[in-house]
Amino acid sequence: MNITFFLISLGAYLVAVFFHTLFMINRRDWAGKWGNIFTVIGCLFHSCSFAIRFFHAKHLPITNLHESLSFFALIIILIYLFIEYKYKIPSLGAFILPLAFIFVLYASLVAKEIQPLVPALQSFWLGIHTVTSFGGYATFAFAFCASIMYLIQEGQLKSKSFGPLYYRLPSLEVLDDLMHRSIAFGFPLLTLGIITGSLWASSAWGAYWSWDPKETWALITWFIYAAVVHARFTVGWRGRKAAYLAIIGFCFVLFTFLGVNLLLKGFHSYI
Repeated sequence: MNITFFLISLGAYLVAVFFHTLFMINRRDWAGKWGNIFTVIGCLFHSCSFAIRFFHAKHLPITNLHESLSFFALIIILIYLFIEYKYKIPSLGAFILPLAFIFVLYASLVAKEIQPLVPALQSFWLGIHTVTSFGGYATFAFAFCASIMYLIQEGQLKSKSFGPLYYRLPSLEVLDDLMHRSIAFGFPLLTLGIITGSLWASSAWGAYWSWDPKETWALITWFIYAAVVHARFTVGWRGRKAAYLAIIGFCFVLFTFLGVNLLLKGFHSYI
């Protein structure tokens, strides 16, 4: 049943992406509303799928590639719905939903079997570490999308070429603020993720830090976002410079999340 609900959510997200894209191109308000309706439908089925999988697995289902991709996408969708409800930035859906859809689609193409926990994962740190880490990654996804939107809008203003996107994208001030808030919220979560991961490693393997590839790249990612926060508050880096840093940072997030697990051997590798 969890796979059926998961695939229904995949279909709903695809329809949501279509309507949000239509909203951006044709400037039809009804398309944006329908996009959000299908996003909510997809989120409901996605959440039910996750809950059913949790019930059957008897642990937080986030221990293999399918579960990690699904969980990451679900957090992104939940944050999007909150932002849309509270701040009303309808154009954001056209950028963040395709990203979430790609993760869900990827999750639908890999092995979906529920696997028993290996001894090292049988710890209360599993939920704390993964939720904080993925929460940080998800908020960085919003900083990434806001950065793309900022660069597009800035380019249109400088060239004085006002296409359909110009009238749908928020002002540069709103996008810069969204970048800043996303990173300011995600950075402490990533920090907690690294700290709890270190404590977990100590209890599981007897050492707080072993320079596992995942640990190393997570630390590199942390330094990049630390530089973004530092530059914002000390030298006042905003706008384009901050956007480029946020884009670079999210590329490191993706490699830390997927590249390390799939390409490099370590404790976090997907078997």
